[in-house]
Amino acid sequence: MMIFRLDPQRPDFPHPSLAEEGGLLAVGGDLSPQRLLNAYAQGIFPWYSEHTPILWYAPHDRFVLYPQQVKVSKSMQKTLDRQEFTCTTDRAFEQVISNCSRIQRKDQDGTWIVSDMITAYNTLHQLGHAHSIEVWQDGNLVGGLYGILVGKIFCGESMFSKISNASKAALIYLCQNYSLDLIDCQIHSTHLESMGAEMMTQQDYLNILAQQAYRPNGLQI
Repeated sequence: MMIFRLDPQRPDFPHPSLAEEGGLLAVGGDLSPQRLLNAYAQGIFPWYSEHTPILWYAPHDRFVLYPQQVKVSKSMQKTLDRQEFTCTTDRAFEQVISNCSRIQRKDQDGTWIVSDMITAYNTLHQLGHAHSIEVWQDGNLVGGLYGILVGKIFCGESMFSKISNASKAALIYLCQNYSLDLIDCQIHSTHLESMGAEMMTQQDYLNILAQQAYRPNGLQI
C-alpha cells in the first residue's frame, strides 16, 4: 500500500480501501468544511498531532455501536434514575471540544485535537454538521461528547468525563434520544466495547454510509 499526498486545491480522497494496514490513507490537504464533510461521507477522518502534517485515516475494521444495542449496567441505570445528571444538545459545543482536547488519557502523550482542528470543528458546528452532547451536574459541565452527523450516522470524535459516569451518560443520552442508525466509534476501546460497541468491516460501513447520501435532510439533532 502507499500513502497518498492530497492536492491542496482539490477536496478529493483516494478510495478508503487503499489505506495501509494501520488505516493511514493520505497526508496533507486542509481542514476546510468541504474537505472534512467529503472525508466523513467516505469513512475517512483526520487524526494527527502538532508535530505531524494532517493525516487521514480509513480503518479496515471499524468500531461501531448500534444505538438500540447500547448496554446500560445496573449501576449506571441507578445513576440515571437518580437524575444526577442533566443532558443537553449543542448547548456548549466549544466547551465540550475544548475539554476533550485537554483531558488526560491513559497511554497517550498530548492530544490529537490540536488548535486547527478545534477551529475547523467549531466551524462545522456553526454550519450545522457537528454536534455535542453536554452533561451537567449542579450547573457545571462534567462530561460530554462531540461528532459529525452524516445522515443518520453519528461519527463520534471524542468524549470527556470529569467525574465518574459522565461520558457514559452522554453516550446513553445520544443513543436513547435520537433516531440514529449507527454511531461510528472509529477505533476499538474497552470502555465502548463494554457499552455494546462492536467491530464492522470497512466495506459494511461504507455500504451503510452510501445509503446516507440519499437522505436529503439528514437528522436534525
